[in-house]
Amino acid sequence: MVDLRSDTLTMPDYPMLETILTARLGDDGRTDAKGRGEDPTINRLEDMAAALVGKEAAILMPTGTFGNTIAVMTHCHAGQTVLVDEEQHMLLTEKFAFEQDLGRLTPVCYHQDSRHMPDPDELDKLLTESGASLICLENSHNFSGGYCIDLPTMAAIRKVADRHGVPIHMDGARLFHAAAHLHTTVKQVCQHVDTVMFCVSKGLGAPVGSLLCGTEAFCAKARANRKLFGGVMRQAGVVAAPAIYALEHNVERLTEDIENAQYVHQQLSGKLHKVRLQEEVQTNILMLNLTDAGILADEFCKRAKERGLLIRPIRNQYRVRLVFYKGITRKDAEEAAAILLALDSEL
Repeated sequence: MVDLRSDTLTMPDYPMLETILTARLGDDGRTDAKGRGEDPTINRLEDMAAALVGKEAAILMPTGTFGNTIAVMTHCHAGQTVLVDEEQHMLLTEKFAFEQDLGRLTPVCYHQDSRHMPDPDELDKLLTESGASLICLENSHNFSGGYCIDLPTMAAIRKVADRHGVPIHMDGARLFHAAAHLHTTVKQVCQHVDTVMFCVSKGLGAPVGSLLCGTEAFCAKARANRKLFGGVMRQAGVVAAPAIYALEHNVERLTEDIENAQYVHQQLSGKLHKVRLQEEVQTNILMLNLTDAGILADEFCKRAKERGLLIRPIRNQYRVRLVFYKGITRKDAEEAAAILLALDSEL
């Protein structure tokens, strides 16, 4: 079975798991005057993450959802307005910050332009009209098909934010894939945002965890909020050690994921009769559009499973997502393409 449901399916290899056995541990919930915990492995990971993205500090979070939620609730107060992409993961799936019984923030939605990026002019207009307190970006963008915001557009958005005096938070769950596509470093991608969250449990292949990064002052406040939300994990050096290994060993190989996704796109381009492809693959995600295929996503995925391919509907009953990750080989990609061609020919 070729399983392309999500890059959260990555499994830690033995050398990564071995790091847990030798990790120095302490109680991350018992903090010093600067708010740092007593687990030296967590502290090492946080320092490494902050340096990678070019920020002053970082905090280990149990999940990306937790990290994004803490970030937004630290930037904002209940009742304030936030600019979010209309298909942003934080708005549609994570939800907490915008639930009226919970985070009580009001979303104002912007749209992607023809390049699948935010339009700085639209952001400028919406900030003027709404008085929003925060801009939220997602790079790469999950529900669009893994498209990335390039550095010139990031710089233009930064100028808009500065003009209105609002900060920018970036959901960088797949930040390292975005940097690989843009042929740059994660530090360069993050230079125009105030805070960023990235996951180590997706393409980077660690079992658990995400990092929220920003200034020392922001992270001190966010660390206090993490405790209020129940996010202190005590001897979580057992989580941090595999994350360190991932950052040291699994970044360069992310291009393999992109190449496999692009390979399937190339094999399908011009050969499908009913199923439509996104026009370009930039990272490790490929979207299929079934609007004109005469079949709903659930049934399409069921038929794919019968042939040996696990994929899943995403967002609605006319879209299906394939995600490539560590452990998916070129042979797997070849099999996936062949199955999709066969399914399309039967529609």
